[in-house]
Amino acid sequence: MEKNRNYFVAIGLSVLILIAWQFLYVNPKIEKERIAAEAHQKITQQNQPAVTPAVPGQAQPAQGAVPGAVETRDQAIAKSARVSIDTAAVSGSINLTGARFDDLKLKEYHETVDDKSPLITLFSPSDTPDGYFTELGFIGNEVSGTVPGPTTVWTVKSGDKLTTATPVVLTFTNEKGLVFTRTISIDEHFMFQVVDSITNGSGAPVSLSTYGRVTRFNKPTTPSVYVLHEGFIGVIGEHGLNEVAYSKVENDVPAKHEKATTGWLGITDKYWAATIVPPQNLAYESKYEHFTDGRPRFQADYKQDAVTIAPGQSTDLETLVFAGAKQVPLVDGYEKSYSIPQFDLLIDWGWFYFITKPMFKLMDFFFRYFGNFGVAILLTTIVVKLLFFPLASKQYASMANMKKVQPKMEELKKKHGDDRMALQQGMMALYKEEKINPIAGCWPILLQIPVFFALYKVIYVTIEMRHAPFFGWIQDLSAPDPTSLFNLFGLLPYAVPHALMIGVWPLIMGITMFLQMRMNPTPPDPTQAMLFTWMPLVFTFMLASFPAGLVIYWAWNNTLSITQQAFIMKRHGAKVELIDNLKGLFTRKPKPAK
Repeated sequence: MEKNRNYFVAIGLSVLILIAWQFLYVNPKIEKERIAAEAHQKITQQNQPAVTPAVPGQAQPAQGAVPGAVETRDQAIAKSARVSIDTAAVSGSINLTGARFDDLKLKEYHETVDDKSPLITLFSPSDTPDGYFTELGFIGNEVSGTVPGPTTVWTVKSGDKLTTATPVVLTFTNEKGLVFTRTISIDEHFMFQVVDSITNGSGAPVSLSTYGRVTRFNKPTTPSVYVLHEGFIGVIGEHGLNEVAYSKVENDVPAKHEKATTGWLGITDKYWAATIVPPQNLAYESKYEHFTDGRPRFQADYKQDAVTIAPGQSTDLETLVFAGAKQVPLVDGYEKSYSIPQFDLLIDWGWFYFITKPMFKLMDFFFRYFGNFGVAILLTTIVVKLLFFPLASKQYASMANMKKVQPKMEELKKKHGDDRMALQQGMMALYKEEKINPIAGCWPILLQIPVFFALYKVIYVTIEMRHAPFFGWIQDLSAPDPTSLFNLFGLLPYAVPHALMIGVWPLIMGITMFLQMRMNPTPPDPTQAMLFTWMPLVFTFMLASFPAGLVIYWAWNNTLSITQQAFIMKRHGAKVELIDNLKGLFTRKPKPAK
């Protein structure tokens, strides 16, 4: 007994040391390195020339001999002629040089929960540290002459401001007599419609190709999460969804795709995205790239097959540009209204798509009815529990039957001693006699795993959760609980290190997990018993940094499981072990007589 006790103490201390090492040393070290890397990147960028990104299929314009410092956003915007954008959802401007979308802010979203905080900036000019833009252009030849590209300065034909009611029309006429007219319109949300009309005023047939690109000079500073894809994304023709991480393109050759005539491509973040839907009547080739000449940058681009325009004739090409928040109803609506193939996959629903998306629909229904996403999470969890009640009933019924035959099991163990073969045969005969399936309790758990993972996915990836309040101190369900046990939840006047932010809801989750484990008899194996004891504490520390919505869901799910198990166990006449197990924690067992 003394040896076992020391063994358990050693394991417990090891767990505490690992937790302390992770939260007190490793996490702060990683954060410090991240901040240093960002600072170094900004210094490096300030000393590098501002380059013009390469256009697909076209030679890159020569760089200036004098390196230019990276400019502030306001400086970069002010140095070029622009047409302003102003709708209820977005604000910004179109750069007339290249007709480039490189200035866009999202009016409905702020950087923090404070409505006075800065708006989310999606696009910024290429000369800024956070350069990010979308550009459409043409690739010509000697016959076509100069065609619109990155350095082309367009002329405003009509419309001094792009709104939902007033489109903007730009023109460019080259030395060969080709007239390019670009009409840009926007809906009430985040979809730009670009119609290019090319009129051949020369005396010879002209062939030219179109290109489009989404270019970004940085990537998210937050570490990537396994359940979420951030980076390149697209649906390329019949090949379906294609997702490529930033790191993959950085370390390998560009990701090139076979030619297609339908689809879309771009770059996605957790909540925002910029994508292009090429004209769907021409074949195109596309790729995802990482450039290291000058300032490193990421680019998703395509080049379409050439279209031939006879003398005196015109052709129209329509391209869509999505730039904004990945709202689920909005993205689904665009897929249907514009016939964009699988555009709903712009939101990372994961492997269990067929479960995850209906789960969101249910949660969104409750949100629209009650106006609180936290309440929607609670109600959705109840519905899931009700749907799985028959399976849970079988699971707990199996556990109850196993408890009933426990005395007979003990008799078999005494009878057969160390004869494992005889013991196993006796147990199988007992199961058959009592009509018990010992693995019946496992199947419901296995079947529920995809559902609970889908619910976790919905809570984590959908923008509807971002900055959504619950009650009390939880003002953002997508952020961790802001309170901490180590300053008595704000009563003591000092800040707590991030590693020690163990808030109220993580503690509630840990308590409910502890109670759920105490619903069953303590495992006879000392190692299993030790794991049951320490697991709630470990999970409390682990989940403390998770979004509050996930922790609330977990705590609520544990509470429902406890209630459900107690109800079913009593209905089958089995004893609920919770009270006795809790009493046993505070009752010292008498030592056996010597």
